[in-house]
Order: sequence, then structure tokens, then C-alpha cells
Amino acid sequence: MVRSAEAVGVLRRNSVREYGNPAGRPIVFAHGFGCSQEMWRRVVPHFEADFRVIVFDHVGAGDSDLSAYDRSKYDSLHGYADDVLEILDALDVDDVVFVGHSVSAMIGVLAANRSPGRFGQLVLVGPSARYIDDGAYVGGFTRPDIDGLLDALDANYLGWSQAVAPMIAGDPAHPEVGAELTESFCRTDPAIAAHFARVTFLSDNRADLEDVTVPTVVMQCSEDSIAPREVGWFVHEHIRDSAFVQLSASGHCPNLSGPDELADAITARLMGPTPR
Repeated sequence: MVRSAEAVGVLRRNSVREYGNPAGRPIVFAHGFGCSQEMWRRVVPHFEADFRVIVFDHVGAGDSDLSAYDRSKYDSLHGYADDVLEILDALDVDDVVFVGHSVSAMIGVLAANRSPGRFGQLVLVGPSARYIDDGAYVGGFTRPDIDGLLDALDANYLGWSQAVAPMIAGDPAHPEVGAELTESFCRTDPAIAAHFARVTFLSDNRADLEDVTVPTVVMQCSEDSIAPREVGWFVHEHIRDSAFVQLSASGHCPNLSGPDELADAITARLMGPTPR
């Protein structure tokens, strides 16, 4: 397949990689804050036989082109959603199953609201439409909690990563999960990570949920300190006709702590191709 120079540039920018069956239905896996496409390496093999598997790095993460990082573009999650749509355009795919973990769940929501025809299904893993409590809304954190988290990150990103990543992993029975997440955090450029953290933890995408028309499944982890059950349930309740799946995997990163369970749960909820 011959691609334009623009398409090639997009795929290089986000270090897009493809696996599996080229003729299969496209399934895109998008990583969360402080992570990269490597977080999906235990999940991807479950889909390679039947799906065209697509993974990528958000600009600023993994093997993405750091020179493409534009602070003004990425000052909101809409900049990342634009990248997702550009990737899908560059690959010329539709009826996409988009699996978004953590902040990428809302990035997927924004992208699907912009161009619903590209998407066949959204799978939102550990989503949060807003991390900060607001009146009756439970986000899991107070504003002082988030301000303190962000100030600590600004002051000493590596130290913050070593302290916070195991808490986010939330799987003390398997310390290797926290260690892998810590290592991933520490590979991220501190300045970019600090900006992405502010964009992530201060975002409010509650109103965007009502606009979702793409079939959606919300997957909630157990004992998730970043996106507690109330948060996942809120997302489910505010996306029309969405399904809710409670995972037994502990913590915020089931792609690390329970990849087989996560893959099975995704497979069980996959729908057939969108009618044309």
C-alpha cells in the first residue's frame, strides 16, 4: 500500500505499529498517562489471529517524535484526539474498535464524537470523566489533592514516579507491576509529563459523555485508586446504552495486572461489524 508523505509522517510521529491479521477488523489500543504502547504487549497477542491490531504512542511518550510536541496543541485532550483521528485517516480504517485506557478513554470519546463514522465500538478501561469531586459528583480526589499531586510532580518527577506509580498500579501482591509502571514513568520527559498530568487531572469531560453515539463498553478495575467504581459507573450511566463490566484485576492497570482477564472481557463484548 502506497501512503502519502503526510500519512507516513503521522505514523512516524506517533510510532504507529501494526500486528496480526491485515484483513481483520481494526482494533486500536491507546495507552494512559506515563505509559506507552508497551503496556499492551501482554494483551495484543490475544487479538492477532483475527484482528488488525494497531498500537501507538501519544506524542511525548514512548518512541513518539518528541520534536512534534506542541504545548499549545496538547493543552487539552482535544489535541490528542486530533492525533487519533489523523492516525485512523493515515491508515484508512473504519469500523474501528478503540480500546482506551485511563485518560485515553476520554481521548477516544472526544475522537468518536468528532468522527463517529470511523468507529464501530469504544472500550473504555478505567475511565474518568473528571478526577476532582464536584458537589454530588465523586471523582475520587479533592482539588487540594490534585494540586498537591501536581506540585509534587513539578518538584521532583523521578521521586514522584517512584512513590506514585506503585499506588496507581495498585497490585501489592505483584510488585513487579508497580516496578514496570515506575520504569515507564521514569522514561517520560519530565516537562512533557508534568504538562500532560495537568491536562489529564484537571480535565472535565462529563458533558462529552452525553454526545457519544458509538456503542460503548465501560470496564472497571477492582480497588482502583485513580478511577474508583463511582467514576466508572458515572461514565456508564451517562453514555446511552453502554455496558458495564466489573473486572477482578486490581489497581488501575489491568493491561499489566490482569492482561488475560482484560483480553477475555474485551473479546466477550466485541460486536460484529457496524452495518453499512
